Amino acid sequence: MAGIIDLIGNTPMVELGKLNPNKNVKVFAKLEGNNPGGSVKDRASLHMIRNAMDRGDIKPGTILIEATSGNTGIALAMIASLFELKIELVMPSNSTKERTLTMEAYGAKVTLLESIEICRDYAEDKGKSEGYYLLNQFANKDNYLAHYNTTGPELWRDTDGQITHFVSSMGTTGTIMGCSRYLKEKNNSIQIVGCQPTEGSSIPGIRRWPIEYLPKIFEPDRVDRVMDIEQADAVEMARKLAKVEGIFAGMSTGGACSAALKLAAELKEGIIVFIACDRGDRYLSSDLFG
Repeated sequence: MAGIIDLIGNTPMVELGKLNPNKNVKVFAKLEGNNPGGSVKDRASLHMIRNAMDRGDIKPGTILIEATSGNTGIALAMIASLFELKIELVMPSNSTKERTLTMEAYGAKVTLLESIEICRDYAEDKGKSEGYYLLNQFANKDNYLAHYNTTGPELWRDTDGQITHFVSSMGTTGTIMGCSRYLKEKNNSIQIVGCQPTEGSSIPGIRRWPIEYLPKIFEPDRVDRVMDIEQADAVEMARKLAKVEGIFAGMSTGGACSAALKLAAELKEGIIVFIACDRGDRYLSSDLFG
């Protein structure tokens, strides 16, 4: 019988049958909301905690601390509870109530501050205190290695090695860094496409980082193309995905899907896979589906 941790990864892919504008191109969504914690962040969270334990960086009584915009926090809270570890999660105060309550349900302490940048500074300072361990998903190589070891191989396996384009929203950039490493080793011509919000747009889970907060794991050369996503387009596509394709996910997924469909319209042929990074139910108290 599998435990919860054994259910992380091996998520399904589903083809967009109605929204795709080009029938010579196949567009697939990889449904990371099917992970037990409800998002793609289960993978990195498991890698970061398990590998730190194996290295002896986390000892009995250590308190984990991390800044998060939501999905990583939920995943970390779930996995910390399974390993009987205490954890404090620091989130922007505009995060949806569902996220806070879910983390607390797993037993985490949640601290709300003004912005993700302030959350990162707070977590970094407190992580220097005796008894605390900062996971630091923005600079932790176990973040992208989770995707090098699991997500990338699944993309290759489930497309029979025929994938031509991979599209992912960029937050910590762990997903796109790990998948790019793996897929380029298999076929260097596969195009890696990252999505970021346009100036002034707010899309939960992805950021247009100021230079001083750019994740240290991000290597620009591993992304072939960056597409800017309007907030309105991400919202509209998230709603369309639910109503037209039956894929219930959040705004960052809407943004990645919007980019994938624009890309499909440009191509003569190909196989595009984009990351549907979480589930829509954690946005019900926002106006996304209102």
